[in-house]
Amino acid sequence: MFEHNPNHLEDELCFSIYTAQRFYNRFYTEALKKYNLTYAQYITLLVLWESKEKMIIRDLGLRLKLDTGTLTPLLKRMEKEGWVTRTKTKADGRKVYITLTDKALELEDQIKARVTGCFGSVDMSSDEYKNAVKFIQDIAKKLEDNNKLLVEKTKF
Repeated sequence: MFEHNPNHLEDELCFSIYTAQRFYNRFYTEALKKYNLTYAQYITLLVLWESKEKMIIRDLGLRLKLDTGTLTPLLKRMEKEGWVTRTKTKADGRKVYITLTDKALELEDQIKARVTGCFGSVDMSSDEYKNAVKFIQDIAKKLEDNNKLLVEKTKF
């Protein structure tokens, strides 16, 4: 059975993750400054680069774990800055396809190389990085599963 007595902020996993996330945001802000991209825009590009095809906003949001209310203004800014195009479907005007622009495709390797290069200054081996990603993914999955259970319990 899990035992934990939350007495000190520094002993809290949530605070450690929160702090790391803030430092990551700063890291990406600096790494991506040359391209005028935010972290959220960068991970959006990563999903689109991975897909290589147009995506419906809803599918993009599911992959990024962002709701459309958050994603829509982000994509509007990205369109204004020339990273993506947004096109309404003919069948259903509420559905919007997101497509990478030539600019986004041309700069993909350069942006990825920039981020990778910046990681070179972080005192972390490739194995440490991979293990950290796996560990945090495991935590996220456990929390996601737990949240689903909590939602189910509150329905009744």
